[in-house]
Amino acid sequence: MKKLILLPSFIFLFSCENKKKEPVDANSPSESSQQISYKDSLSKNNSPQMIDEIKTEYVLLNNQLIAKKLDSASFDYECNEISGNVVYYSSNGELKSIKHFHGDSHFSSVENYFLKNGKPFFIFKDDTVWSFDGGTPEKPETKDEINQQRMYIVNGKAIECLEKKFTIKSSSKNNPKPEDIQNIQSKNCSYSELQKTFEVLLKNRDKKGKTSCIL
Repeated sequence: MKKLILLPSFIFLFSCENKKKEPVDANSPSESSQQISYKDSLSKNNSPQMIDEIKTEYVLLNNQLIAKKLDSASFDYECNEISGNVVYYSSNGELKSIKHFHGDSHFSSVENYFLKNGKPFFIFKDDTVWSFDGGTPEKPETKDEINQQRMYIVNGKAIECLEKKFTIKSSSKNNPKPEDIQNIQSKNCSYSELQKTFEVLLKNRDKKGKTSCIL
């Protein structure tokens, strides 16, 4: 699989042309609707130090994203047959979240970085590799192998990593629902590769329009 220059290659949804389109998020640390108000937030200068604090900060920030209350700026890139899109979300000039989509004809990935004081405290990553799975040339069937990762970060280190893997088949009427699949502890709980990617994305924050490989 081809890689971006100095950008780790990762492995989201549907087939062929749809693979290059940005998928919709459905990502929550707890995967449940939480009624949390701003009074529950940590003070401005404090970063979350525990899982419960991370969940609270995530819900507050994600609610802002859903309500489209944050300013946004974005750019697209093409690199070694990989298409990418990066969106930066901010409030009063302070960066709050970064969404990075990239993929080629048979794989796609979305990384969502949630920030406080300029540093990630939670990352949701959704990877999909798709392939043909029978059918006919006129009506081919496809299969999506999906891997979701949730990473809780304190002081630049991952304190917990969860993942779930499942398969979606176009021919099936009983595909699993992601929210019904239990997260499991990841065997490799490391923030190092995504940290490198985050630093590359941060360095390219001022880019506009369309560009080539990002370094």
